[in-house]
Amino acid sequence: QEKVDEDGKLVHHTKYTICISSQVGCKIGCAFCLTGKDGFKRNLSAGEITAQILMIKRDNQIAENRRVNIVYMGMGEPLDNFDNVIDFLYNVNNENGLNISMRNITISTCGVVPRIYDLMNLDLQLTLTISLHAPNDKIRSNTMPINNKYGIAELLCACKEYAKKTGRRVSFEYTLINNVNDSKENALELASKLKGMNAHVNLIPVNDVKERGNVRSSKQAIMNFQNVLKNHGINA
Repeated sequence: QEKVDEDGKLVHHTKYTICISSQVGCKIGCAFCLTGKDGFKRNLSAGEITAQILMIKRDNQIAENRRVNIVYMGMGEPLDNFDNVIDFLYNVNNENGLNISMRNITISTCGVVPRIYDLMNLDLQLTLTISLHAPNDKIRSNTMPINNKYGIAELLCACKEYAKKTGRRVSFEYTLINNVNDSKENALELASKLKGMNAHVNLIPVNDVKERGNVRSSKQAIMNFQNVLKNHGINA
């Protein structure tokens, strides 16, 4: 939607965020995720990833020249399809392509540490988001098997290097699950792990999906968790 003032000057327009997938299925097997329950089928090509944007813009009648934000938060692990994702980034950023600024693109990853360093060295100025979801290795390994390969200390070290080299703030997704990772002690531990980082924490109440059996945290528990982080200087 667009609004104009009395002189006909554009003063507001809707911002669009398009969520795209990088794979058909997913190998990661996170305990709270229903999307990857059926396993991994294949990687998407750079062209197939781009087609998602074109189709969504067409189906929603979004003008070709309208600025959009792109988030890799759909199906799949983007850094597990690294080459095609990078080709996509260069293609859509090209002025002869969709001409989308890297600063309008977010890649969400469960934490494939070697590929975070590869991404960092490309210095693309996009936003990196980490699916963290736990303050320590014990909880994270129980919910995210990849933590058995790349623990939290190793992952956060890569994030700090990424933020330092690129100058870009790293975001952390934290899904709140009742009596799993939502206690005051969990919040304090998370705050201590992120202390001193240029970071933002996005708190997400888990969806009550019967196939997974997780229960979302209460509203009060969520607010208490957020307040602990804020009181320790963590943007949340």
